[in-house]
Amino acid sequence: MNQPANEINRTLETSEPMLYRLLSALGRRAVFPPDIPFQAGEARGTSYNGTIGILTDGHGGAVPLPSMAAVLNLSAEDRTRAFLYSPVSGMPELRQLWRAWQRRSQPESIPSSLPLVTAGLSHSLSIAADLFSDEGRAVAVATPFWGNYPQTFAMRTGAVMHTAPGYRNGRYNTHAIAEALEDLPPGEPAIALLNFPSNPGGYSPSVAERAELRRTLLAVADQRPLIVILDEAYAGYVYEEEIPFTSMYWELAGVHEQLIAIKVDGATKEFSFFGGRVGFITFPIDPDSPAAKVLESKVMSLMRSTVGSPVATSQVILLQALRSGRAAEEIERARRLAHERYRVLKSLLAELDPELLRPLPFNSGFFALIEVPEGLPFTAEQLRHHLIEHHDTGIVSVPPRYLRVAICSVASEAIPEMMARVVRGAKELAVRKAA
Repeated sequence: MNQPANEINRTLETSEPMLYRLLSALGRRAVFPPDIPFQAGEARGTSYNGTIGILTDGHGGAVPLPSMAAVLNLSAEDRTRAFLYSPVSGMPELRQLWRAWQRRSQPESIPSSLPLVTAGLSHSLSIAADLFSDEGRAVAVATPFWGNYPQTFAMRTGAVMHTAPGYRNGRYNTHAIAEALEDLPPGEPAIALLNFPSNPGGYSPSVAERAELRRTLLAVADQRPLIVILDEAYAGYVYEEEIPFTSMYWELAGVHEQLIAIKVDGATKEFSFFGGRVGFITFPIDPDSPAAKVLESKVMSLMRSTVGSPVATSQVILLQALRSGRAAEEIERARRLAHERYRVLKSLLAELDPELLRPLPFNSGFFALIEVPEGLPFTAEQLRHHLIEHHDTGIVSVPPRYLRVAICSVASEAIPEMMARVVRGAKELAVRKAA
């Protein structure tokens, strides 16, 4: 291992020994190299700066093509920011404002680092996997889950996915993570993935369910070191009064010496900025601590070795919303739009024949899951193809027998017809294959 990595690893081992213990082999090797971005950062503010390969006006200003600059109605300072490289860790102002956005109404006693900017939430998850996921390490997740988790953890790092049902008897299973890890030898480190509101389930636990889930996670941490990655892509899209709006991160960070909570969030869904690709990763440590500097170096190393630096233009656009003071109000309008579609779909799902299509509970996010009951003569995948070919309707199949319906991309007035076609297609397959 190189000398700089050894030095920062010793710092982490001294200040946060559990974090150090849980690092993957790649996570231990990672250190931000003292090459061009590092040296350019040290030279920032000098009168004559010939460090970094950016074409400027000679005074630090960008030289954008007029046809491109005309699209962005920005101040001269922000236009320059948008057209030049971003710092590898993200723009300092954006990181500060996003931390304030995350922490609104949260007590100062709960630790959280200064978030690091990534190229979207999938990239944040990938960085978390690189830092903490190793060949053979257990990654626990409730089923059904987002299809990219195995790509991010098992395929890329060699981790082993451990699963348990996310629903039992039509109710959310608060013990799924514990069940997924119950055969793992005591003391062996593991990773747990929590996704609320969930994709594909469209579910967030109630206050009582969250309390029980927290108890089960603490019990798991009594037995083994546990990284809990909170994938909060759909934060804020909650539609029932008994479901908390706030992140579960604040109930897990710093509560157990063997439980490390990592927050993954971003602007993609939360700010309806799907094309922006601005994500964040946050650790449960003080932003001015030695450990924060070590983790920042490691994340920047992983950024530098893959995407270089996060997209500057997207960060500047997000900054406009965070500076405006209107973000919460504007996001609420988007949430109400989704809420109306949720209300329509929920009423239709309540009318389904459970012998044909069985809806699972949903209360948040962008999706609802419908189960094709065992014993029917067709699969969810067969129904998906049938709906495309014969009913001009597209939905997603999730193995082994689930259908995912997206409320985000279908107008309220179109949802009844979409669901009528889904039911009609299911009846056709049931009759045709039974004949």
